[in-house]
Amino acid sequence: MEEKQVKYSLGRLSQVEAATFGQPGRRTFRLELSAGSALCLLWLEKEQLFQLGVYLRDYIGGLSAEERARESAPQEPTWPGGETSIDFRAGQMFLSHDRETNSFYMQAHERDSGEEQDAPSGQEAESVSFWITMAQASQLAEESLRICAAGRPACFLCGQPINPEGHVCPRANGHTVLEVG
Repeated sequence: MEEKQVKYSLGRLSQVEAATFGQPGRRTFRLELSAGSALCLLWLEKEQLFQLGVYLRDYIGGLSAEERARESAPQEPTWPGGETSIDFRAGQMFLSHDRETNSFYMQAHERDSGEEQDAPSGQEAESVSFWITMAQASQLAEESLRICAAGRPACFLCGQPINPEGHVCPRANGHTVLEVG
């Protein structure tokens, strides 16, 4: 896969936090990234946040105790620019672990709206890259999975979410309404 150009290279993050807003079934999800005087709000789908958490948890869990405890030294310094605010919905995300620096590198690219003809000519899609330490990655994994698990419970038959008002399960041919509680 060819490497994409990144509009904002935040470098080493001082803070990364997963957040959610709203009631289960109508929640929105985002990562809040801070680096120097730059703030990025990276909006995600629940599945993106969940997969990010699973990947980080599994990858970190597969490392030896010495590797997990080793100091992280991300390759780039924190954002050197002035005050910047970035806010977009992620489409593609790339994540890798650098063994030499024992840190994670991530890129996020704006979701393609499919309406390129409506975009002003020459307008560049939003994208961001950043580095996080092993400790930040571990905390992000835990936080992401906790947030995703706090949503609607899944139906034990079909796996679809059960709404507060109930769920007509296709595996039960719609004859049984399952309720939460």
